[in-house]
Amino acid sequence: MIPLPLARVAEITSGALTGIADARAVVRGPVVIDSRAVEPGSLFVAIKGERADGHDFAARACADGAVAVLASRPVEAPAVIVGDVLAALAALATTVVSELPGATVVGVTGSAGKTTTKDLLARLAARMGPTVAPVGSYNNEIGHPLTVLRADEGTRFLVLELSARNVGHIADLARIAPPRIGVVLNVGTAHLGVFGGKEAIAQAKGELVEALPEDGVAVLNADDPLVAAMAGRTRARVTFFGRSADAEVRAEDVTLDGRGRASFTLRTPSGAAPVRLRLYGAHAVENALAAAAAAYELGLPVGTIGEELSEAEPRSRWRMEVTDRSDGVTVINDAYNANPDSMRAAFDSLAVLGEGRRSFAVIAALRELGEDSVALNEDVGRLAAGAGLEGLIVVGGEDAGPVLVGAPGALHVPDAATAAAELSTRLAPGDVVLVKGPRAAGLERVAEALLGGDDR
Repeated sequence: MIPLPLARVAEITSGALTGIADARAVVRGPVVIDSRAVEPGSLFVAIKGERADGHDFAARACADGAVAVLASRPVEAPAVIVGDVLAALAALATTVVSELPGATVVGVTGSAGKTTTKDLLARLAARMGPTVAPVGSYNNEIGHPLTVLRADEGTRFLVLELSARNVGHIADLARIAPPRIGVVLNVGTAHLGVFGGKEAIAQAKGELVEALPEDGVAVLNADDPLVAAMAGRTRARVTFFGRSADAEVRAEDVTLDGRGRASFTLRTPSGAAPVRLRLYGAHAVENALAAAAAAYELGLPVGTIGEELSEAEPRSRWRMEVTDRSDGVTVINDAYNANPDSMRAAFDSLAVLGEGRRSFAVIAALRELGEDSVALNEDVGRLAAGAGLEGLIVVGGEDAGPVLVGAPGALHVPDAATAAAELSTRLAPGDVVLVKGPRAAGLERVAEALLGGDDR
């Protein structure tokens, strides 16, 4: 973060300093919402959540080195009192970006693949200069400004992930840190029930390209018609990525190895380079192409892009993490989240990794699908039932009903612990297990239990 006197923080946020706060004290960062992450010079942001209220940890945060607390009510610590903590956090981030004229902001959005693409692009951008990117999926009204506030005078690139739970959310995030390059990956079925249809999802995702300046660049997926159509919604120059022959940045001669990792020729307007991904699943090609197209627009040579993509390992947890146990059992932990599109991609990867082996899967009913929930979850059950599995376990309560209709032979268990215990009695050396479900199901605990104590 750029250093800011506490008086300046109060001015930016339209806040009031409490009597014990020193207006001359300087906030040097980091800005945090977890009191356990406080460092000397921090600003602690007190957010009231469903399970905890940050105001209760204000005194501890300052005792551990925080300069002050950004709060909505008086606390027993130096504080800047504001009417709306999240609005104040956004205002602070907006000011920091405006004082970093040398930094280029790149935004990434889409229904699936945002975090992987962001991770790849951050790696590519780092070859050209200091880069700030979110940790994991810091992509909402809290994580987005917190990421921005990690930038300082030396930052050259801000690679940001933007999510939407409704129309207008991405526009709000884009105002905090106005992007010069906007990447739109796809319009899928994630949060379908919240939005009410794919057209509404496309409307929300397209807010990113609408926010771009005339001298900016919209990087769009040529293979997704709803994304390609966003070219008409931006003042910026448009470039396309994909497998289509018309895409400026495209993948040619795509092949998969026996582990489901893709190799291809990366083709750009100025040449080509070989890419051999270490990421699992054919769907990783789309993410790699999107990152490559944005990096190409930033000025990175195609040869360097190919080299970096070929060396990139997964950065964020529980996204197609493939681990081989010492007994030869392979665990695919893709439990961070799930929607109908990513579920199909995961089973495609399982088909490759499980060829000639006994395959198992642990899944849970998908969420936020609205009036289509029953039909889409039945489809998920049929997808799993038709995957040639040795065993299928469905975790959950009554919500698992539609999945079980689609997969009547599946074993229904109430929780992740029961699923892990059941698998432990059935797995044999050489088997492969896919663990895939919505974040709320907590299925990562199945994978962690299967891998716990292994000497791999």
